[in-house]
Amino acid sequence: MTTPTDWMKKEYNDLVKKGFDWKPPVITGASAARCIINGTEKIMLCANNYLNLSTHPKVKQAAKNAVDTHGAGSGSVRPIAGNMDIHNQLEETIARFKNREAALYYQTGFAVNSGLIPQLAGKKDAIISDQLNHGSIIDGIRLSRVRNENRTIYPHNDMGGLEYQLKTMTKQCEKTLVISDGVFSMDGDIAPLHEITKLAREYGAMTYIDDCHGEGVLAGGRGIGSHFGVEDEVDMEAGSFSKAFGVVGGLVAGEKHMVDYAFNKSRTMLLSGSAPPATIAACMASIEVLESEPQHVENLWSNTNYFRKEIQSLGFDTGVSETPIIPVMCGESHSAKALSAELLNHDVFALPIVFPMVARDKSRIRVMISAGLSKEDLDIALNGFEKGGKSAGII
Repeated sequence: MTTPTDWMKKEYNDLVKKGFDWKPPVITGASAARCIINGTEKIMLCANNYLNLSTHPKVKQAAKNAVDTHGAGSGSVRPIAGNMDIHNQLEETIARFKNREAALYYQTGFAVNSGLIPQLAGKKDAIISDQLNHGSIIDGIRLSRVRNENRTIYPHNDMGGLEYQLKTMTKQCEKTLVISDGVFSMDGDIAPLHEITKLAREYGAMTYIDDCHGEGVLAGGRGIGSHFGVEDEVDMEAGSFSKAFGVVGGLVAGEKHMVDYAFNKSRTMLLSGSAPPATIAACMASIEVLESEPQHVENLWSNTNYFRKEIQSLGFDTGVSETPIIPVMCGESHSAKALSAELLNHDVFALPIVFPMVARDKSRIRVMISAGLSKEDLDIALNGFEKGGKSAGII
């Protein structure tokens, strides 16, 4: 007997057959530089917890204290009955940290892009997007009412391509929005934000930058705007608390009227229960830790520079990475999977990134460096890469 949902079973089984289904291992306890996976301690090389703040005592204590003072939940969506004082305090902290007039917190980084982008451009407008932008940006663009012919893509980080699109779109559309990641999550390279903002201003376009992987990493942790010295030139700077800050949530920062507009128009924020007090307090504490303890960012970059130099010396290709996202290129998917399996045998947890997430011949082990890793951890990992790379025929 068939059911109306049998098509799901068929499609899922097809994913399994092709090896594209997700089978994440179970982490017992905290996500940290060393964590327990399937009952064994492993060196973590695939978490976005860049600064190792998810287990920082001050961040954990802030979450505990907030439960005592504000309870376990927020009660409702913010506009109705869930706007607590700590929500406002967090947004004031974000704005100060980002050197902007105002900021708005969302439940996730995905909610920022899928909720705000559709409200920034309509039928008579245009959106110009970098070729390698994150899937949440792509979904946000799809949810907008911008006509298909006015949704354009420029070649990755190609400023000539961006200018060509700006010349065309700003002539035929009322508003034009340029969107780019700040740090690109698969390759670890950085958008030339100083050039993007210059071109956007020249052609009268808005700029929207998703700095999820730049916050806590670039410019002492303040992100890509500060890195290029163009904070005031970015109209909407989106971000995330689930990466370097070690908690969860999204943000957008900019001028106050933009934040007021976003608060009233973003359905993902307006129609979702607001984040619980413990999460909000932990986010606030993570910013305060980053500002008062610069050693975390310093350790992150020290580890990054050491690992990149050593992995390249072994003969691995790390692509165009400039950040703690270091892709170890493997070619075909089976090579990446073989290397990942061998790394696990050496107590190193680093998952393969394969098609369809990347091109068929661009599979990789995406190493995510953490400030919490010791030199001994990195050397153990490098030893695993050397042995696994040779057995998989990569080096």
